[in-house]
Amino acid sequence: MTKVSEISCAEDHAKNVAQYYRLHAPIYDVTRWSFLFGRKTLIDQIPSLTAQPNILEVGCGTGKNLIYLKQRFPDADITGIDLSTDMIGKAQKNITTPSINLKKMRYGSGKLKEETYDLILLSYTLTMMGAEYSHIVSRIKNNLNANGYLAVVDFHTSPFSWFRKWMNVNHVDFSGDWYSLLEENFSLTHAKFENAYFGLWNYVLLISTKK
Repeated sequence: MTKVSEISCAEDHAKNVAQYYRLHAPIYDVTRWSFLFGRKTLIDQIPSLTAQPNILEVGCGTGKNLIYLKQRFPDADITGIDLSTDMIGKAQKNITTPSINLKKMRYGSGKLKEETYDLILLSYTLTMMGAEYSHIVSRIKNNLNANGYLAVVDFHTSPFSWFRKWMNVNHVDFSGDWYSLLEENFSLTHAKFENAYFGLWNYVLLISTKK
């Protein structure tokens, strides 16, 4: 696939996901607690950061993780980005803290190319990004400070093909490929697999640094 084709596919996928969240944003916070496990647990496990750290959450949704991050790192400058206008709209209603910045944008679009962060958080985001994971990992490495942390919680896979197919309909990749690529490119300081609903699927909590 050529670079132009890859960009076009990524943009098409982003439009489909944005349309998906146009429908789901109004009910997101009252429904996602039932299967997006480990989000606050991951934030609690992030190691101490430097004074006044610069933090980025990719796919910030309605802003709940940003609020947890501010509680955990009160002196941090925090940026949350999301490609969904509807989800950013919900986050703007939930967040009033001036040191939490919200941006409506697709990660990898170029606007954060020169920015670096002490912590980058992706919470159930990687599996919905739809692009080649190698490109995403490269962008993360460029945006992460030398001594910074990458924190990820996300779906991994399921033993049931019908469930994997259903999640794919909902724009979620259940191949587990993202984990292997992060394992190759980062030093994992913490990685834990957990089962959900007696093994219907599993998910991963991961904290890593640059190699």
